Amino acid sequence: MDRRLKHRWSVGHNYLTGITFGKWCKLLAQNNFRISPAYLHRAAVITVASLSNSVCAMVENARHGAAVAQVEITRPPLFVLGHWRSGTTLLHELLAQDTAQFQFPNTYQVVNPYTFLTTEGFATRAFRWMLPERRPMDNMALKFTSPQEDEFAPLLMTLTSLYLGISFPERMAHYDRYMSFRGVDPAEVDAWKAAFVTFCKKLSLHDSRALLIKSPPHTARIRTILEMFPEARFVHVHRDPYRVFQSQRHFFDTAGWYTYLQRPDLAAIDEGTLRRHEVMYDAYYEDLPLVAKDRIIDIRFDDLEADPVGEMAKVYAHLALDGFAAFEQKLRHYVDSLSGYQKNDFTELDAATKAIVAARWARSFKAGNYPI
Repeated sequence: MDRRLKHRWSVGHNYLTGITFGKWCKLLAQNNFRISPAYLHRAAVITVASLSNSVCAMVENARHGAAVAQVEITRPPLFVLGHWRSGTTLLHELLAQDTAQFQFPNTYQVVNPYTFLTTEGFATRAFRWMLPERRPMDNMALKFTSPQEDEFAPLLMTLTSLYLGISFPERMAHYDRYMSFRGVDPAEVDAWKAAFVTFCKKLSLHDSRALLIKSPPHTARIRTILEMFPEARFVHVHRDPYRVFQSQRHFFDTAGWYTYLQRPDLAAIDEGTLRRHEVMYDAYYEDLPLVAKDRIIDIRFDDLEADPVGEMAKVYAHLALDGFAAFEQKLRHYVDSLSGYQKNDFTELDAATKAIVAARWARSFKAGNYPI
């Protein structure tokens, strides 16, 4: 990887701009106020934004708090599971085309969980410039209205997410605990669950459609999800582990640079990637027996890429989702619109790295029938 501080002066594409002032102060204190001098300007922007967020959050709570508390989520959510860079975004986007059946948190909502009911209309117009037209790691289109990972919402509400380890890499091991919540104080887990449910209720305040939820960390949280939504359904997508490893390296060398508040230890990135995959799938396979077989389906990214409509038909049939016949034409139109998309092209991993990945991720090679 290039050792320079890429995108050092960027202040956009940073999820922490949605935090409130009290939470921001708490987060800084938890990290001993250690901000690298190279990123002080980012901290200043977050501070200013947090003050505005706090005012808007008070207004929003006064206007909508009581109504949100009364919301009942009656339709079981559908969760998209899978490791980062394994095809979860494509799967999420395909399912999100079924607007008759699903709603989903968008890019603006997940980074403004306290205020989106009040500010979304204005802010998405005023601050469009802060969002790149395409995602830095894979060139997929990005808009404030795009389906997005919900992980950022409870992160900002509770400060319990492994993603905080990207912003504060000096304490990445501490934040990694929040991927599976194994060994985490039950009070912290309960707080995360309460925040997650509140966010889902806000999304459902004026929309009774089923929630379509996607965040790779949820792959390690099936038991926690079932405690909140016992009837939840799941789609898990997997991909050639070598390709996943290469793409995750690329993520940290592209998107990661926009959110650092401390200088990253580039030499530790590969080991972190290997370890998080292991922890994720230790939890996934431990929790898998908790899910009824007709409420989870496993698909290959290669199959999804080759025949998106056919794979979606399998998902709908297996999970007993309604309306595929009515949805199919719209889905085909969306698939046709992706015809010019160019995937990232990576050089082959060196033999030593391939051997490490094959040894550390042997279960994923075997489970997905991928050649070593």
